Amino acid sequence: MSRDYEPVPGQWYENLEDDESFRVLKVDEDAELVEIEYLDGEVEEIDLETWHEMDLEPTQEPEGWTEDEEEDEEEEEDEDEDEDEDEDWDEDEDEDEDEEEDEDEDDEDWDENEDGHDY
Repeated sequence: MSRDYEPVPGQWYENLEDDESFRVLKVDEDAELVEIEYLDGEVEEIDLETWHEMDLEPTQEPEGWTEDEEEDEEEEEDEDEDEDEDEDWDEDEDEDEDEEEDEDEDDEDWDENEDGHDY
């Protein structure tokens, strides 16, 4: 008794046989895979053949489900990466300042030679 619903990213479905709800994350038609996420956060890939054998019914997003928590975690990871890049940049800046100081010392040595010292 298969209902032939095509997987739609972002759409929630209920597997009537297992009484489980999940949402489709993405569909890879070339590889014939569907990536789904269950309420507990578990992510699974199933092939399209398995998808079409399942007894599914489109459903509404479950109460209390928020995608914001997942997005907040991703934003925090992005911020951490940005901070790491900033720290690296600061270190590079310090190295540049050290090189400039070395060049200034070389210039001072040259200036002393111009004052008439013979070598």
